[in-house]
Amino acid sequence: MVSLTRLLLASALITLSTIVPTVHALSTGFPYETQKIRGVNLGGWLVLERWLKPSLFEATGNPSLVDEWSFCESQDREKATQALKHHWDTWITEADFREMAAVGLNHVRLPIGYWAFETAPGEPYISGQLPYLEKAVEWAGKHNIKVIIDLHGAPGSQNGFDNSGHKQNAPEWHTSQSYIDRTNAIIRRIAIMFRNRTGVVTAIAPLNEPAGFYSQDVVEVSKQYWKTSYESIRHSKSKAVTIIHDAFQPLENWNGFMTGPGYEGSMLDTHIYQLYSVAQNRYSEAEHIVEACDTRNRLQSKDHLPVVVGEWSVAPNDCVNRQLGYRSMYDGSYPGSTRVGSCEGLSGDSKTFSSSYKAFLRKYWEAQTMSYEKGQGWIMWTWKTETADEWSYKAGLAGGWIPRNPTDYKYPRICG
Repeated sequence: MVSLTRLLLASALITLSTIVPTVHALSTGFPYETQKIRGVNLGGWLVLERWLKPSLFEATGNPSLVDEWSFCESQDREKATQALKHHWDTWITEADFREMAAVGLNHVRLPIGYWAFETAPGEPYISGQLPYLEKAVEWAGKHNIKVIIDLHGAPGSQNGFDNSGHKQNAPEWHTSQSYIDRTNAIIRRIAIMFRNRTGVVTAIAPLNEPAGFYSQDVVEVSKQYWKTSYESIRHSKSKAVTIIHDAFQPLENWNGFMTGPGYEGSMLDTHIYQLYSVAQNRYSEAEHIVEACDTRNRLQSKDHLPVVVGEWSVAPNDCVNRQLGYRSMYDGSYPGSTRVGSCEGLSGDSKTFSSSYKAFLRKYWEAQTMSYEKGQGWIMWTWKTETADEWSYKAGLAGGWIPRNPTDYKYPRICG
């Protein structure tokens, strides 16, 4: 009986290896060759995002604050420092890691900005995040959760988004060798900090979401940076897996990139959302699920690195914008959009969600997680929010559209 079990297991692993590429082992603390990533992002903690915790920004009384740069620049520095410290102390605690472990999650992706490590003259950021990064690694190790340290914001901003720390009309990171060198030096520092703890810090993501859609220059600079930062991690004697982002390019554009000898322990990160276009906001519930199921085909190619879906959500529309007083494509208030319907009961407090909407969110969650496990796995955005329950893993557990065991499927045949 034991030998039969072993035979079946071996057969299953052989089958798996013929379907998807594998991460070549570097003796990390997680068997990426045989197990799937099931995780959440710790969004809004060490990199502020107004939509995740609007009360932090509203308490300033200044409606023009849109990102961490303006939060630090446009108010009394001592007051801003006190507010940040209270936020860092309370937004994520060991209790969160305990709960994540109890519901079957095995990874957290932890966004952090470059300003936690160094700032240049004229950059108004307030530092103080590193002790919390250390705490997070300590808590993760205690509760057997693996950490992906994700550099979410780079000097000059790699995408112009507020989540880079500095919202701008255009990214500037790729235009300055000084910015690129500073970023790479931070990756080297992270690798050295945790090179003796790769049993917990199993992966490093050298940069989140460089804006390849902006110009081909961003793509080319990013490609060179991925190679340089990979070498920095290896030269630091770290065995952490390197996770590079697709720069918003189709996965097939990365065929053959960093797949040969010399790039062992590499993975490709893609982010999948179905709410950032007028067309996607018009999808029916069935169309959302069909698109989620179709992604499995794109994730299984042997021609590119193994793919983890490092960000995704069950939010099927952009109604979260209405929670912040912004315009929405779904309700037609955004220029160029036509009204699909009211955002009432689709975003915010899940007490306003109907039972049928929650049932759809469960189906959508299952369709995505099952599909993303055809690749390397998934990391949902995000663990908790203040006013947008449809984005929150924690709220989904309480509301019943996320199971307390991530493989406990109600709809195991939803993708056919």
